Amino acid sequence: MSEPARLLSPSALRSAATDSLSTWLYEVGWKVTRTMPESVANAVFRQMADALWRRNAGGVTQLEKNLGRVHPEASRDEIRELSRAGMRSYMRYWCEAFRLPSWSRARIQDTFILERQYLLDDAMSRGGALMISAHMANWDHAGAWGALTYGSVSSVAERLKPEKLFDKFLAYRRELGMDILPTGDADVLRQLTRRLRDGKLVALLGDRDIGRSGVHVDFFGESASFPAGPALLAMMTDVPLYPLTMWFDGEVTRGYIHDRIELPTTGEREDNIRAITQELARGWESGIREHSADWHMLQRVWVADLKPRNPVSA
Repeated sequence: MSEPARLLSPSALRSAATDSLSTWLYEVGWKVTRTMPESVANAVFRQMADALWRRNAGGVTQLEKNLGRVHPEASRDEIRELSRAGMRSYMRYWCEAFRLPSWSRARIQDTFILERQYLLDDAMSRGGALMISAHMANWDHAGAWGALTYGSVSSVAERLKPEKLFDKFLAYRRELGMDILPTGDADVLRQLTRRLRDGKLVALLGDRDIGRSGVHVDFFGESASFPAGPALLAMMTDVPLYPLTMWFDGEVTRGYIHDRIELPTTGEREDNIRAITQELARGWESGIREHSADWHMLQRVWVADLKPRNPVSA
């Protein structure tokens, strides 16, 4: 008589159960949310946001720590109210993300407004552009808009567990016209470099160091860790590099292209990577400060919050 449960430890069984639940929740989200009347879906996700906020669940505690660094002058009550607005914005992103594949091409294009779009138009006419956004508003909407406007958008997605869930994320974003590469693949940088040299648009989220191998720069007056990839891509291709911030404005999502980052022409490679990443951080600061509720950063960003990369046992 076989006893399959003995093949897994209790912790492994709990992990497998959590993975299955996560996959089921996302499947329900994609299938059910699209079938709801839009007003009902919006109300449900708003209620979910308020429930998470009241319980300090789903990353609310870290969100408030992050917002406190953005607004050090704010009172505890003010940060608390800002985090409530932040959770509502974050859940609006998920509600829209689940429904986005059913939106018409006209709605995708009409409800995303990119301020200073002429900068991107000019860059694309000359042969490729590199847009680096913070986790703000609805970046999937921005990606779908970019694919419709410029023919394609290449980006990178964090490899999720379980694999079935990750495959659904890839299929979802590819359905929206985005060319998505998974993190962790050895040739991701090379593939993105090829796309930029072919005159394509590459859009990345750059305000979270997933691999914990990034560079430390000043962010709102304190050391934060950001990925080095955007700076490396810009140095390898010399295509225009722009920070991007976004926010919700009524029924639409707005984006703002900050000034182009000038690449250093002398100096050591590591110093140049840090200098470029620092300029990206400065661009995001102004947008995040102005539209803090739409910065969906529920994870650790600042070095003081991060665990040591390679702790050494005594």
